[in-house]
Amino acid sequence: MSRPLEEHLDALVGKLDLSRKVRLLTGASHAHTYAEPAVGLRAMTFSDGPAGVRGPSWDDEEPSACLPCPTAVAASWDTGRAADAGRLLAAEARRKEVDVVLAPTINLHRSPVGGRHFECLSEDPLLTGRIGAALVGALQEHGVAATVKHYVANDSETDRFSVDVRLGERALRELYLAPFEDIVLTARPWLLMAAYNGVNGTTMTEHELLDDPLRTRWGFDGVVVSDWRATRSLAAASAGLDLAMPGPDGPWGEVLRKAVEDGAVPESTLDIKVKNLLRLAARVGALESVHAGRPAAVRAGRDVRARLRAAAADGTVLLHNARAALPLPLDRVRRIAVIGELAEHPRIQGGGSAEVCPAQVVSPLQGLRAALPPGVEVTYTAGSYLDGDPGPLPAACLRGENGGRAVRVRWLTDTGEEVRTESRDTGELVRFGSDVPQGAAAVELTTTMCPDLTGSWQLGFRGAGRIMFEADGRTLHDEDVPSAHDGPGADILTPPVRTFDVELTAGRPVELRVRQRIPAGGFALSFRAMRPRRSPADELARARQDARAADVAIVVVGTSSQIESEGFDRAHLCLPAGQDDLVRAVAEENPNTVAVVNAGAPVLLPWRGDVSAVLIAWFAGQEAGAALADILTGTAEPGGRLPMTWPAHTEDVPVLDTRPVDGRLPYREGIHVGYRAWLREGVEPAYPFGHGLGYTTWELVDLRQPAAVRHADAPDSPATVVTARVRNTGGRPGKQVVQVYLARPGSGIDRPVRWLAGFATAHAGPGETVELDIPVPWRALWHWDSQADEWAVEPGTFDALVGFSSADLHKTTTVDVPAGTQATPGGTPISQQAGSPRER
Repeated sequence: MSRPLEEHLDALVGKLDLSRKVRLLTGASHAHTYAEPAVGLRAMTFSDGPAGVRGPSWDDEEPSACLPCPTAVAASWDTGRAADAGRLLAAEARRKEVDVVLAPTINLHRSPVGGRHFECLSEDPLLTGRIGAALVGALQEHGVAATVKHYVANDSETDRFSVDVRLGERALRELYLAPFEDIVLTARPWLLMAAYNGVNGTTMTEHELLDDPLRTRWGFDGVVVSDWRATRSLAAASAGLDLAMPGPDGPWGEVLRKAVEDGAVPESTLDIKVKNLLRLAARVGALESVHAGRPAAVRAGRDVRARLRAAAADGTVLLHNARAALPLPLDRVRRIAVIGELAEHPRIQGGGSAEVCPAQVVSPLQGLRAALPPGVEVTYTAGSYLDGDPGPLPAACLRGENGGRAVRVRWLTDTGEEVRTESRDTGELVRFGSDVPQGAAAVELTTTMCPDLTGSWQLGFRGAGRIMFEADGRTLHDEDVPSAHDGPGADILTPPVRTFDVELTAGRPVELRVRQRIPAGGFALSFRAMRPRRSPADELARARQDARAADVAIVVVGTSSQIESEGFDRAHLCLPAGQDDLVRAVAEENPNTVAVVNAGAPVLLPWRGDVSAVLIAWFAGQEAGAALADILTGTAEPGGRLPMTWPAHTEDVPVLDTRPVDGRLPYREGIHVGYRAWLREGVEPAYPFGHGLGYTTWELVDLRQPAAVRHADAPDSPATVVTARVRNTGGRPGKQVVQVYLARPGSGIDRPVRWLAGFATAHAGPGETVELDIPVPWRALWHWDSQADEWAVEPGTFDALVGFSSADLHKTTTVDVPAGTQATPGGTPISQQAGSPRER
C-alpha cells in the first residue's frame, strides 16, 4: 500500500471514537462485518470457500460451482491449475457479492487419520506453499480477499477447539509455519485466520506468533481474523488478532471498551487493528473514499463445467495399471459392469464448512454412459452399502400441493404461533443464528413423498437438539438428539442422522413432518431417506454376476460422511465395512477390474494387487463422473501425483497419533513428517509421495550441474536452479511431474533422509524432449537455529536427486553452498529485505 493511502487510513481511524472502533472489531453476523458510515465503510461479506464459494447463507436454492477438493488440486502438482481454481473461486465470489473467501487451508497432513485432510493440500510444506500461493494470487488479482488458514498446527480435528499442540522450534519453523511464510512472502494474502488450538501453552488467537514472525519478520499487513468462535477472551485484543468472528456476540464488545477506558489495553492497539480492517476494505472495494481498482467481475462463463472437469481429471492419480488396462480398449469392449453405491451417488466434496450446494452433479455412472459409444452396454449394481449415510429424499418422489414447490417451511414461536411460512424444492435447510427469522423458536418442514418402490424404506432426519419426526401422522421420534461431535458448529457441520424402517407402497403418498427447536447458534435440519434394498448377500451376489458377464468391471469404493469429515478424526484407515469385500469379489469374477477410490485422503487398499488398475479420484467436485469417464476412455490422462504417502498397513504408519492426552498433543516426530518419516523408518509404503502414472512412458535424459549458491538477495529468490531434460518415450501425449529432492549425507544436524526442494510439470508429445528449469528455493537449504533464533545454512555439498517420486529417483547432481553463505544477510528480518511495511 502506498504511503498516501496509509496516511489516509490513519486519518479515517482518527475520525472514530472508541465505541465505533470496538464495534468494528467483532463481526456483525455470521458472515458480515459492520458498516461504518462515519468513514464510508460498507459491510464486508465472508464466505467459506476451499472447494466452492457458498455465499453468506447456506442454501441449496442458491447453488455454487463445486470444485475438486484441495487434495485433488494439489495432486495436479501444477501451480497453473491451482491458479485456475483461484479464478473460479473469484468468479463465484464476485457473483455472490462476497468480499472474503475463507481459503486456502494449508495445514499439513501430519497423520493420515486426520479427518479434514481433503480440505488441506499436502504432507509437504513446499508443495503446500506453492499450490496455496498460486490460488491466493489468482483470487486477489480479481479483487477478492483470500484467507490463509488455520495458523498454526491445526493439523487434526480431535479436540481441535482446546488441544494444546506441543512441538519444537525447528518443526514449527521448518514445517508448520513454512507454507504460511511462503504464501505471505510471495502472494501477500489480505487475511490470515488464527486457529482454535493452542501451541506450546498459548491459544492461537492470543499467541505471540501473530506478531513474530507474521508481521515483524514476514511483513504481513493484512487482517488476522479468528476462526469462528476461536476468540476466547480479552487477552486476544492485546495480541495480533484484529477481528473476532462471528458476531454480534463475542468476548470483546463492552468488555474491550471498558478495558481501554481503564488503561488495561492501549487505544493505540485498537487503532492498529482498525487500520488493518480499513486497509482490507480498501483492497476489496468496501471503502468509498478509496478506489480499489478492482478489475471487472471475472466470469466463470459457459466453460465453467469444462474447467471443473479438466481440473478433476488433472488431479486424478493412476496408482497401478497392470497390462495397460487403461485406457479402456473400447474397440474390444462390449459390456461394462459399473459396481458400487458411490458410482451412482458419489461423494463430490468433504463434510463440514467446505460444503457447497451445486446445481448439478455428474455421477460416474452418468459420465460413463454418456461417454461410451452406443454399442457398449453398461450395467449397474450397488454391490455393497455405505451404512449410516442415507441421502436426501429423492427429488423425483416429492410432490407439492397443487403442483407447487414440494417442501413447506414454517417458522414458529415458543407457543406454536406461525412467524413465517415459505416453500422450497428440497427438504434441506441450514441457517446460522443471524439468519433465523426474529421471534422464531422452532422450525418445521413438511412434505409429501410418493415412493417409487414398494418395501421397507429408511426414513428420518439429520439434525441435533430437540426434534420431532412424523410419517403419516405417526410419531417416530420426539426427544433430544445429542451432538455427534464436540466443538463449535458441530450441530451444523456434522449433525447426527436418525432413520426408521417404514413400510411403503409404490404410488401411495406419505406425509412427512420434522420439527426442531432452534439452537442459539443456528441449525441444520433435513429429511433423509434410503430406498428398499436387497440383503447384503444378495447384493454381493448380484455384483459377482454382473462382473462375470462383463468385459470390464469398474468398481467404485470410498469413504462415507460418517468416516471422513470436518469435526473429527478417523478411527482407522480402512474403507467402510463391505467395501474391501466388494472389490475382492468383483476381481475374483473378472480379471479386468478397475478400482476407483472416492476418498479425500489415504485409505488402505489391501486388494490393490488383485485388480488391473487403481485410480484415486478424490472428492472430485460436481463434474466427477464426467472427468472419470474421460480418463477411463482415454480422452484425458490421469494427471495427478500423490501429494501424500499412502500406507499399505496401519501398523507401518510412522505418525498416527491425533488424540491429545490431558489436553496436549505432542509432535514427537519433530521434522520427520509424511514421506520424511517413512524414509527415516525405512518402511516401504503402498505408494510413495509424488507417485502417479500416466498413459505414456518417460525418460529423464540428463541434468545440468546447478550453479553454486550465493547470499540470499531476497527471501523469494531461488538459491539455485536445477535444469532437467525429460523425453516422452511412449506413443501418446502425456504429462510428467519432475521432482527435485535434496539430501545431506554426513550433516552436522538432524535432517530428513531427503526432502522436496522443487518440482515442475512437463507436457510433451510422443518422442518429444522438454527442458525444465526447476528453481530450488532458499527455504530448501535453510534450517532453523533455535539458539540463535534465526535461519542458518550449513555450508558444503548437498545432493540433488531428481526423478518422478520420492522413491523413483533417476539421476543425481550436487548443490554447493560456499562457506560463509548467510540465509538472511546480516540477520536482517525478511520483512525489511522484502520492502514490506511493518505496522506493528
